[in-house]
Amino acid sequence: MRLEGLSRQIALSMATMAFCVTVLVVVTGFTFYYVAMTYWPVQFDAPGWKMTAPEWVWLISSTVAGLALSVVMGLRLARRILVPLNSVAAGIRRVAQGDLDARAAAGDRSLREAAALADDFNALADQLQRMTKEQAFWNAAIAHELRTPVTVLRGRLQGLAEGVFTPDESQFRRLLGQVEGLAHLIEDLRVISLAESGHLDIEMRNTDLAAEVRAVVEVFDDALQAAGLQAALDLDERPALCDPVRIRQALLALLDNARRYAQPGLVRVQLRVEGGQCRLRVEDEGPGIPGDFAPHVFEAFRRSDAARQSGKGGSGLGLAVVAAIARAHGGEASCSPAGGGSRFELRWPQPAR
Repeated sequence: MRLEGLSRQIALSMATMAFCVTVLVVVTGFTFYYVAMTYWPVQFDAPGWKMTAPEWVWLISSTVAGLALSVVMGLRLARRILVPLNSVAAGIRRVAQGDLDARAAAGDRSLREAAALADDFNALADQLQRMTKEQAFWNAAIAHELRTPVTVLRGRLQGLAEGVFTPDESQFRRLLGQVEGLAHLIEDLRVISLAESGHLDIEMRNTDLAAEVRAVVEVFDDALQAAGLQAALDLDERPALCDPVRIRQALLALLDNARRYAQPGLVRVQLRVEGGQCRLRVEDEGPGIPGDFAPHVFEAFRRSDAARQSGKGGSGLGLAVVAAIARAHGGEASCSPAGGGSRFELRWPQPAR
């Protein structure tokens, strides 16, 4: 290792310390004997108390050996310290150049601070790499989801402008449907991005949640019936502490998910306020969620192969919005099998009354 930078400073410091200790021992020794010979000559009447040539050789050689040993130990210490520091510095330079696979070597774990610095850098690099991949995925997914409705809108509008389509009510309703789909997609993206950044506004207040659930189901009932589904309510009438607007949004997402993918039959909506928690469940009768996809059901833009092949639309954001709203309430969302179907549940804490 070249003697430069921190290694040079450590080696010089160790050599200086060894030299100073040697000088201190010699000076204090001579001082002691000088005082003793001056004030207690009887005890020190030997004529040869002064240092001889062999003693000088011993003193100089021991000093040189101490200095050499201190330099060697200083270099070893510097190497142990500099390995993780240099590795972190090299990793930072590589990350700055765009290489997000760069990682630092922790080196000797006995130097806990240096090893912790390398570990922290590696954790930071892992997080940065994950966020970069997620950003690329989100950009591609958003572009994919926006492409279809925008293409349809452009084609319809171009056809109306060129006289290909008749500008009647049905055409305008189709255009309105595409615009509403875009609005829902944008709102879902906004909710998820706010939740990811920790800025999703939640206005908690005592709410007659049973009445809110009935109102949502009533509004959505026609869409459910068109899909061959019938809502069955089992509601706890006790008030709950929540943001009713966000809970309505989450329930609409769950009902829309059932409308798209559940087989005809009952959709059970259950509300319970007990045990210090509020639980809102939506349960269908099938066909259920594949076991390998269940852990990813609340991830944005994730749809099972069966859902993609069914051609029933959907952006893959609805359940991600549900999970985001649950987390904003301090709770969580879960999915579990129920008979031949699936049970989606939101639960969040309730203060003691």
